[in-house]
Amino acid sequence: MKFSEMKYQRLTKQQFEELHQEFINFLATQSITADEWQTIKNEKPEVAEEELDVFSDLIWEGVLGKVNYLENISARQMHLFKLTDKEMKLFAVKVMNPEIDLTTQTGFDWFKKNWQSDFVEYLTASKAYSEDQNMDKFDLIRQGAVITKGELYQWFDKIIN
Repeated sequence: MKFSEMKYQRLTKQQFEELHQEFINFLATQSITADEWQTIKNEKPEVAEEELDVFSDLIWEGVLGKVNYLENISARQMHLFKLTDKEMKLFAVKVMNPEIDLTTQTGFDWFKKNWQSDFVEYLTASKAYSEDQNMDKFDLIRQGAVITKGELYQWFDKIIN
């Protein structure tokens, strides 16, 4: 029996280790014991691979369904996303000072002092989700965004509005 193609991406070895108990529970829902899992891994590695993929997708679905904020910060730009039920909201920040790197503490401290200067540009935008809200979120993660609690976004929301 072949499962459908993977929707997101396989969890890393470290993520699997952290989710060890959840994976055991996942196998149990399919009536697969620890011994049977060893047998599957040894004798039917392709089935084991499919199980890992299905589990990974289930975990991603759960995580993406709960994520509210994403940040993608590079040397000169910050993309801060708030993920609401209806749309993705964006605060984009661009620093025009070539000596500043926002990914460093020094650069970020400079930004906190100079956020109103002519060297900093802002853009706000919002975008409706496609048919697949979780895939839209996952695409942002694949492009380098990380899940956050949204402190930076909320700070901008206060100062700009």
